[in-house]
Amino acid sequence: KYAPTEQTMGVLQRVFYFHLPQAILSYLAAFLVGFGSLMYLATRDLKWDRFAYCNAELGVLFTTTTLITGMIWGRLAWNVWWAGDARTNLELILGLLYVGYLMLRAYLPEREKRARLSTVFGFLAVLDVPINYGAIYWWETQHPKPVLGPSGGGLDPHMRIALYVSLPAFAIVYAWLLTRRLQVAQLEDEVGALESSLEAS
Repeated sequence: KYAPTEQTMGVLQRVFYFHLPQAILSYLAAFLVGFGSLMYLATRDLKWDRFAYCNAELGVLFTTTTLITGMIWGRLAWNVWWAGDARTNLELILGLLYVGYLMLRAYLPEREKRARLSTVFGFLAVLDVPINYGAIYWWETQHPKPVLGPSGGGLDPHMRIALYVSLPAFAIVYAWLLTRRLQVAQLEDEVGALESSLEAS
């Protein structure tokens, strides 16, 4: 209990140390999917396609945990599981874009065509992020305003340190999961290439 208990929300405020890192990583996943998609279109190297879809899978994970922790917060703070405001809906859309990306890949058997067409969902996910981030400034939402940055309301120094520990901790988890998933994806591609060569011979 390094960080103090917030006076208004009490213990519930501690969800913040999980919720915010998950949300940031759900955004990061979109940018990495977009980057991988762009690099694939530029180089036609399938390693960038692997990079994109592995990040899309992590995007599903981190948008899900963002929504779940947000729903826990909303249920206890506002007595609703789903506020239905702009930011919540845009985070759900981001998660659905990741799911759409992966579903499209599942239905297209041809490797290069699958890599090329799925970039559309990758770029849409990137487009969602700035709109998602700006939602609390542009529209009336129940989502709290930022507590960090120039327009933030500020945090107790101990709360700030707790947050600054949780952010890199979850980032390390993301990096580890991505590294492991990329290794598996490369093996999947190698097996697929062997199967194709055997079918052709």
